[in-house]
Amino acid sequence: MGSTPTTLDSSVTSVLKPAAHVRPHLSVVPDAPVAFEPEPLPEVPADQWQDKALCAQTDPEAFFPEKGGSTREAKKICLGCEVRHECLEYALAHDERFGIWGGLSERERRRLKRGVI
Repeated sequence: MGSTPTTLDSSVTSVLKPAAHVRPHLSVVPDAPVAFEPEPLPEVPADQWQDKALCAQTDPEAFFPEKGGSTREAKKICLGCEVRHECLEYALAHDERFGIWGGLSERERRRLKRGVI
């Protein structure tokens, strides 16, 4: 048995043509590259950590004692704070000169910056 080529009528061949030939405006390949620009991320405030700080829920006077006053209570609170490191980084970056930040006094932060601690 020999094989004979089959001819298709025009109604079938029009269905088999690639979409770009039938409807060029529906081509899946763009004529020019399209730049993808993602939506910008919403800005998160750099000091958002302060909302989680334990000191925000306590008496601020403990964290800003009079000269020579006790810092023990503030440092004890800082030890249990989940954002202690962020707090200390903030104080060092902004050169905070007063109060207890991240569990350290101003003098301790100065020494830390100098590499003494």
